[in-house]
Amino acid sequence: MDKLEKRLKQAIQECERLKKENQQLKTLLIKHNIQLVKDDTIHNTHDFSISKEQKINERIELFRSLFNGRTDLFAVRWESKNGRSGYSPACAYEWQPPICQKPTIKCANCTFRKFLPLTNQVIYNHLIGKRTIGLYPLLQDETCWFLAVDFDKNNWQQDVKAFIESCKELNVPASIERSRSGNGGHVWIFLQQATPAALVRKLGHVLLSRTLSRRYELGMESFDRLFPNQDTLPKGGFGNLIALPLQNGPRKSGNSVFIDDQMIPYPDQWLYLKHVRKMSLENIKQIVQSYFHNDDTQSFVKEDTLVENKLPIKISITEKNGLYIEKDGLSSGFIQKLIQLTTFNNPAFF
Repeated sequence: MDKLEKRLKQAIQECERLKKENQQLKTLLIKHNIQLVKDDTIHNTHDFSISKEQKINERIELFRSLFNGRTDLFAVRWESKNGRSGYSPACAYEWQPPICQKPTIKCANCTFRKFLPLTNQVIYNHLIGKRTIGLYPLLQDETCWFLAVDFDKNNWQQDVKAFIESCKELNVPASIERSRSGNGGHVWIFLQQATPAALVRKLGHVLLSRTLSRRYELGMESFDRLFPNQDTLPKGGFGNLIALPLQNGPRKSGNSVFIDDQMIPYPDQWLYLKHVRKMSLENIKQIVQSYFHNDDTQSFVKEDTLVENKLPIKISITEKNGLYIEKDGLSSGFIQKLIQLTTFNNPAFF
């Protein structure tokens, strides 16, 4: 009897151990965005056919909730026979003579141009690889639903990692997408509500400047631009477009997908996107206000950072065809501050 009780006790302890291990494994799967599939969903063919349609609709809805921009028009990627490629607004009359007179009359000058709306079918065609589309993030009221930072050169991965570190330091939720070419990437920051583009772009400048102040010696050469690319809508224009991710063609090569900070694609892209955290307007304002003393003066490097880095007693400046400052012995934060002090707008450009 004692032996049976002992074996029963051991069995109960083993069950408890296995339960804990099971829970740890589930937590690990969630952490790495690996979906746990139940057996009953695999064998039930009738439910599968229904759930497949429902799954498509859910994914399109999730996609649109994150990549939210102009819905009254979108851009389509084109490729010419000579290898040129680009994007142009989708038009109902494109290449339909006599209404369309391309290339004699450019789209921008056409009085018959009729833009196509961004529908669920358009999104679906993009995701399955039928076409590649671009989104105009700047809305007509000059607000936007996300900030995207474009990196596009050989050292883009190192720059993205440094930028993500700045995001983590300020508790800014950021997602990395490898571009369709595989030679660059976008860092996406999704927002809880439509936010003035000017404020969102200030957040981008804060994050970029914070990254530069920490690693000035390495630079940020791969940084290309912010999306939205303008604070306000240009007259007669729509602002810059951004190519949407998860297009089926590039995905086969591991591109146009979301990756972790080690540049490894998430196994389940949709599960990852489902758990993406969005940034609130209040958090954006707090970060921007802490780095801007007022509306006219930009101060991306905090004063306390300069104090911590110890200000130099003496600086060597050489006058030649310009002023040259010796960087040896100067902190990255202090160098970035000097750059800000010597940077001013060019009236001729404006």
